[in-house]
Amino acid sequence: MNPVGKPGKTGSLMAVEVALARLLEMAEASPIIERERLPLAQVEGRVLADDLVSTLDLPPWPNSAMDGYALRVADWTGEPLMVSQKIFAGKAPDPLEPGTCARIFTGAPVPAGADCVEMQENAEVQADERVCFIEPMVPGQNIRPQGQETTVGELILPAGTRLGPIEQGLAASLGCAELEVIRKVRVAVLSTGDELLEPGQALGPGQIYNSNRVLLCSWLRRLGCEVIDAGILADDLATTRICLGELKDVDLILSTGGVSVGEADFLGIALREEGELTLWKLAIKPGKPLTFGHFRGVPVIGLPGNPASTLVTFALLARPYLMRRLGVKEVEPLKFQVPAGFAWPKAGNRREYLRGRLENGRAIIYRNQSSGVLRSAAWADGLVEVLEDRTLVEGDWVSFIPLSEVLG
Repeated sequence: MNPVGKPGKTGSLMAVEVALARLLEMAEASPIIERERLPLAQVEGRVLADDLVSTLDLPPWPNSAMDGYALRVADWTGEPLMVSQKIFAGKAPDPLEPGTCARIFTGAPVPAGADCVEMQENAEVQADERVCFIEPMVPGQNIRPQGQETTVGELILPAGTRLGPIEQGLAASLGCAELEVIRKVRVAVLSTGDELLEPGQALGPGQIYNSNRVLLCSWLRRLGCEVIDAGILADDLATTRICLGELKDVDLILSTGGVSVGEADFLGIALREEGELTLWKLAIKPGKPLTFGHFRGVPVIGLPGNPASTLVTFALLARPYLMRRLGVKEVEPLKFQVPAGFAWPKAGNRREYLRGRLENGRAIIYRNQSSGVLRSAAWADGLVEVLEDRTLVEGDWVSFIPLSEVLG
């Protein structure tokens, strides 16, 4: 089999790539453009609003890559050299006296007139404190040149970069105490259904605890979103209208379950009456039904209600939509090829995302792949992608998406 394979036929179902492309197009049509200036220590997870351009050379001057001795190679004829100065990091050196060397430490500026640093392990200090060098040396040796990392005017981080510890450190190295970032995207999260109860309440007949909203609220906060917890919508049209009408200052309404064409799907009814509603049937498993629409101008994404379906569709579709609204360019998660540690004898007409993990370099999958089993994702450390119309034997190549790629 081919290592990667090709997407198969999906019939009347919408391919995952098509659904994602449509969502990203809609995201680009309504970008979040408001910004705020924050201290560097507070920008972790936020999106850079402006290009970060270097205002200085890094390093600002040639400096030593190690502890040793700075000298001019042409001055060394094989005879020991006198030490004319000591240069510590943070101190400005004097020009090097001809025919001498300078004791120098890592990160210290190389004195004018020196073109080489020899490591102290290749030097012998004699009784008269002159230094004898053991190995041949060449100009530029062990010297970090000025501007090795950045030069004035160079683009360092483009606008749309999500800022993490490394980016914060890079900005700090350029002397940035504050950065302009896009404001947080505001997301209202709600669940639908009289069968749902909050954890801690006593379950009645036919009732279950609501896990999806807790999952999504926590996930959204980790992504740097401002979350409005809109609770559980009762199966009542008037109540649904009131709840939606109160969600005025949000950028997205994110719901789970209950958006369809059934007579009890009051969220769908409200959207059709006071906005628009498009129901897509995706060639994806778990998570076939997905809704996109608007309520009084506010975008709405309706995710399927089963927990594993919620997880997969949020990770692969809703999360990229949110990131693109913030201006992030690269929104799709990294995936890489690994051998399958399982067989998949029956091909399906939908692309499947199996909860799995890597063991001994191979992808293995949880024993129960039901869309209602969230425990499978807690056990897993990634999603194993099985393309449409494809069977597998152990050792065939499959794509693996680490959960770490989508959770943060």
